[in-house]
Amino acid sequence: MGPLEGHAAVVTGASRGIGRAIALALAGAGADVVVGYRASRPEAEAVVQAIAKTGRRAVAVAADVSRAPDVERLLADAVAAFGRVDAWVNNAGADILTGAAATWPDEARWDRVMAVDLKGTWLCSRAAGALMRERGEGVVINMSWDHVAHGLGNPTAAIYAAAKGGVAAMSRCLARELAPRVRVNVVAPGWIRTEWLAGAPEATRRQVVERTPLGRWGTPEDVAGAVVFLASPAAAFITGETLLVGGGAVMA
Repeated sequence: MGPLEGHAAVVTGASRGIGRAIALALAGAGADVVVGYRASRPEAEAVVQAIAKTGRRAVAVAADVSRAPDVERLLADAVAAFGRVDAWVNNAGADILTGAAATWPDEARWDRVMAVDLKGTWLCSRAAGALMRERGEGVVINMSWDHVAHGLGNPTAAIYAAAKGGVAAMSRCLARELAPRVRVNVVAPGWIRTEWLAGAPEATRRQVVERTPLGRWGTPEDVAGAVVFLASPAAAFITGETLLVGGGAVMA
């Protein structure tokens, strides 16, 4: 029996990458999972099928977390599917590094990241937190970035740092607001093997490994393990904290 046996979790942005790994890890720990996605329905359904093979229940729900009506529907669909929400993971993030968005003007990229990563996390945390406080228990886990505490010298990094730094600060406020029944914590990934890595220059990949004390890139599963821990009873006395998952490249 896993540490989250009988629990129900929602993971936004769960159709691929880190979100997919989180959804699968939560299911592996015993939770039923709502696989949130914005547009990638086939990929989300594939995650649902993978979870079903573990013996857990899963449903895919489309939602743009930057829109309050979508968030309310996501929450309602989660309750309709499983009757409760024990853990809510705000993983959805705007990709402005690959695809067409990589060529957008900086202001457009700023607006998209702020809408999804910061506003979306706020909308979801508020909705899930209200439900959990009414029930008397629950866990919200938000995603930041380890370099918020370190800095990185390029224009795109400044956009992400502004949003993810806001997530970290907001989460500390929410942890106090929703205590003592609801815990709110943050996972801050570092250099993780995601889609962006596939297009990164070899020199960049090598440099990251050289600057990371643990000597490798992180994996989505590394991040997922931290999320499962924070969602589990093992973290019952932890709230308002940020857990860096970056191999020591940034140390608090």
